[in-house]
Amino acid sequence: MDLKSYAELAVLLVNRTEALNSLQALRELLEETGRTESAARVTRRDLDALRELCEELAGVFAAASSGDEADVVERLNGLLVRHPVHPQISGHDGQGWHMHLTEGGRVADALSVGSVMGLASVVTGLGADRLGICQATPCRNAYLDTSSNRSRRYCSERCASRANVAAYRRRQNQRNGRGQ
Repeated sequence: MDLKSYAELAVLLVNRTEALNSLQALRELLEETGRTESAARVTRRDLDALRELCEELAGVFAAASSGDEADVVERLNGLLVRHPVHPQISGHDGQGWHMHLTEGGRVADALSVGSVMGLASVVTGLGADRLGICQATPCRNAYLDTSSNRSRRYCSERCASRANVAAYRRRQNQRNGRGQ
């Protein structure tokens, strides 16, 4: 079972909260992540539940970004109680037998369980400091730091480049301002 991919699902959900404003948007996200069967059976109730989950997951990333590990754990424990894991053996798409965290129930249940378990696995295995909020202004996207030296500060290369260019320009302006 690849819990890292479930943690990445949590990041994707948090970063797409605003875009999840219709069933079609949710279907597109599910199809994009290879969840075509789920996309076909998603309901308005799933959409509402996932939008609520996204807000709760955003709180986990905000707590991690501020360095409040106890708050991260408290939030995740609350989510784990509300979204219990029901593991099942599955075989599909030409793959051998493997574990899924949940098969039954609503689409939102499966995505919630996976996202919460993925983040719990990252926090317990790697540390809460592996979750963060992009430091590029004005971006507020969540990210999962899988770097070997815990150095990630941005959600994407685009944000990292934009922040580096802005810092370079600030330094240049400071130098030019002193010389006048």
